[in-house]
Amino acid sequence: MAHRIFLAGAAGAIGRRLTPLLRAAGHTVFGTTRSPSKMDELRALGAEPVLVDVFDADALARAVAAAKPEIVIHQLTDLPRGLDHSQMEQAIRRNARLRSEGTRHLVDAANAAGARRLVAQSIAWAYAPGPEPHAESDPLDVDAEGIRAVSVGGIVALERAVLESPPLEGIVLRYGQLYGPGTGTDAPSGSAPLHVDDAAHAALLAIDCGTGVFNIAGPSAYVTTDKARAALGWGPARQS
Repeated sequence: MAHRIFLAGAAGAIGRRLTPLLRAAGHTVFGTTRSPSKMDELRALGAEPVLVDVFDADALARAVAAAKPEIVIHQLTDLPRGLDHSQMEQAIRRNARLRSEGTRHLVDAANAAGARRLVAQSIAWAYAPGPEPHAESDPLDVDAEGIRAVSVGGIVALERAVLESPPLEGIVLRYGQLYGPGTGTDAPSGSAPLHVDDAAHAALLAIDCGTGVFNIAGPSAYVTTDKARAALGWGPARQS
């Protein structure tokens, strides 16, 4: 069944790979960017471009209402490609704010517009230390310190907003460390590497399947993806 979809972060690494998949499946896509220079790129991908900043709650609410989406997909991040390492802490703090404040705005806008479901991007490497591989029921690292505490705090806020905002059906995809086109690296790395196309495919499947939290990663000793395979029918096409 074709849906009207509001894709927040359509110009990002996953959004650019996801938009053509959504269009090929027959969906109508309203894709956001906060950069006027990316509007033509979104049109070329098949999306109706929406210029909006997620931190402007009123403007976001108007944009979502105008799109009349059944599904909202949250692929927003604030970690630009090629970021200098000396600026990483500041970027992580911005990203955590986006995940907490920005997600809350998007959830509120989705509910106000009558959307049925919201699919949101999270991360798969925020688990507390413990036996591996980690399942979705394992606790997140809420006792982390330093800059990791900032990241985990943003994730906790994002997941709570998405999963605890009825009547919206919330689904959280905990992605592994991305690689591939648009990510800044072509080689898998980290505890749970994930090709960007496999990430996009998981979001496509999540439009109509499952609720709750799912690990989405390539073969890994750190996390298990059994739940996503069973409930979403997802599996990585690339063996990291």
